[in-house]
Amino acid sequence: MSNTHKPTVAVPDGLHIPQDVVCHATHLRKATRRITLLYDALLAPSGLRSTQRSILMQIARGQVASMSELAAILVIDRSALAQNLKPLEREGWVSVAVDPADKRSRLVSLTKAGMNKLLETQPMWEQAQARFEKGYGVDQARSLRKALIDVAAGEYEGGEAE
Repeated sequence: MSNTHKPTVAVPDGLHIPQDVVCHATHLRKATRRITLLYDALLAPSGLRSTQRSILMQIARGQVASMSELAAILVIDRSALAQNLKPLEREGWVSVAVDPADKRSRLVSLTKAGMNKLLETQPMWEQAQARFEKGYGVDQARSLRKALIDVAAGEYEGGEAE
């Protein structure tokens, strides 16, 4: 059954609705959701989502980081990071402690249980990587990663929010 219902709201002057959607943000969000579904499905047996694994991995890279540093590296709001850390802390995978050098700051570190969780999920993550590269192409995936790294770094005109 096809949907023949057309919108009845008139499009105001000045609003351009292209037939071929070219909004970079829309396409990036769609691609992100598609890739996240793949990684989350393969990580599901571990009880860890891909977003959580990436936070654990980033903490492991730096060993200990302040909340502000970690939020900047992940390109996430500090309060959103705090919300994302709560279940990781509850599971015992990360530790959040007061910075002895600055009582206003919090330090985030990976626990032994967190490192074990990363080790447990490594083969699952590798399987997701391989599956994506097989479907999308190794060279294309490499080029995509490079482009996404550049975009996330804000290395393009207008990359910083004002």
